[in-house]
Amino acid sequence: MAGHEFARHLYIHVPFCARRCSYCDFSIAVRREVPVEGFTRALLGELDLRFPGSTPERWTVDTLYLGGGTPSRLGAGGIASLMEALRRRLRLADDAEVTIEANPDDVSSGAARVWRNAGISRLSLGAQSFDPNALAWMHRTHTSEQVVTAFDAARRAGIENISIDLIFALPPAIGREWNDDLHRAIALEPSHVSLYGLTVHERTPLARWRDRGDVAEAPDETYATEFLVAHAALTSAGFDHYEVSSYARQGARSRHNASYWSGRPWAGVGPAAHEFDGVRRRWNVGPYAQWLALVGAGRDPVAGEELLTEENRDAERVYLGLRTSSGLAATAAERSKAGRWVEEGWASLDGDMLRLTPEGWLRLDTLAAALT
Repeated sequence: MAGHEFARHLYIHVPFCARRCSYCDFSIAVRREVPVEGFTRALLGELDLRFPGSTPERWTVDTLYLGGGTPSRLGAGGIASLMEALRRRLRLADDAEVTIEANPDDVSSGAARVWRNAGISRLSLGAQSFDPNALAWMHRTHTSEQVVTAFDAARRAGIENISIDLIFALPPAIGREWNDDLHRAIALEPSHVSLYGLTVHERTPLARWRDRGDVAEAPDETYATEFLVAHAALTSAGFDHYEVSSYARQGARSRHNASYWSGRPWAGVGPAAHEFDGVRRRWNVGPYAQWLALVGAGRDPVAGEELLTEENRDAERVYLGLRTSSGLAATAAERSKAGRWVEEGWASLDGDMLRLTPEGWLRLDTLAAALT
């Protein structure tokens, strides 16, 4: 990594899933039998290629994020083996945030204990909904009861920092009650909640259903209403809405994701993993088989890279600043342009700090573009 050989934030992409969700366009590999040893060996091979000479004495990591895909598909033993191998190449800081993404049906008491003993300190649970019709429509493999069981298993194992993902703005025909999902999530007392509005991506089952006329997307008004309903419910329950999609209890903000939003360097390995070294971005090839073949041949699996221009940097400064509650340190010209936003209730100005309101976050892309 140019200028930042050993970033203090590391993302590892684990591509395996039991099936593809209807809305998903991520780089995944659906496998009934997960090739744990082969994947781990290739992942370590990429680390050796990309970061030669990395040792615990040279590389300290503050946050480690196992994302995907479904990292929990590696199984308890697979995660333990991966963590053991990683510790031979890097050192986890004493207060490191180590996150694993998991589906509820993968979280047993035994697995959670192994994860905790391996160093996992944070669980990101892909619940998405508690409604059985919605779960079936999304091709999820778990039940609402398994969400509750997963929370209990994690806590019994000593993993208290639990984030839950929910999706809003589902097609009206499904009949999901958004308020019910919010209330059931809040009742589990998670430390963090991530909300995502349903987006139709091309080359997904959902896109095919839409193109055939089998699915009518939720109107923009529903998207806005459900976003604002969630904001009201979660902030009333004591959560801090600190980023457009993220809510946290005190002290439970995602430190790893904050590294992205603050522009700090991070390393990324695995299929489709992205990386930023402070001056350039790079990304790996997406298909698992292609990534595996390249690494196996001793070749860097990079698919592309981009050196950020001053214009790129300024656009990112604006966008990243506006997407968090910390706000943007705005120039005089930017404050002048944002005057109407304040009048409309989309933003607030405190000195030179420009912060979007929830109504403003609904217009984030448009407002950020207006300043750049």
